[in-house]
Amino acid sequence: MTRASPMTPIELAQASAEAMWDNDCASQALGMTLEHTAPGEATLSMTITQAMSNGHGHCHGGFMFTLADSAFAFACNSYNQMTVAQHCSITYLTPVHVGDRLTATAREVSRRGRSGLYDVRLTNQAGDAVGEFRGHSRTVKGTHLPIDE
Repeated sequence: MTRASPMTPIELAQASAEAMWDNDCASQALGMTLEHTAPGEATLSMTITQAMSNGHGHCHGGFMFTLADSAFAFACNSYNQMTVAQHCSITYLTPVHVGDRLTATAREVSRRGRSGLYDVRLTNQAGDAVGEFRGHSRTVKGTHLPIDE
């Protein structure tokens, strides 16, 4: 009996993302699109709706944070290890408006032992940076996909 060859790191990242996406009701309900996954990387996008606006008529910062946090989650979970946020922060650079299409691009800065550090840049449809997010991750018990013994 022959065994299938093991997944490449990119295939593993994509399969882990698909498994996570199937259960990610929050990201899906907000209309996010998962555009790219690779080891330690993820890109998601979302259009800002009227329901996401604050009292100033701009995008509420919580929705920007949520988009960045989702990109962070897909990036740090790309190794088929359950990984959670330990600490996150965001800096808002400029107001975002209803109708803007935001893209969150996450990249791994460091991954050692059970800890990881990730940066996420939020840009609008013109490519202008509108926010910078940093997330600290921690792996926990469990995997997204079954592991061959």
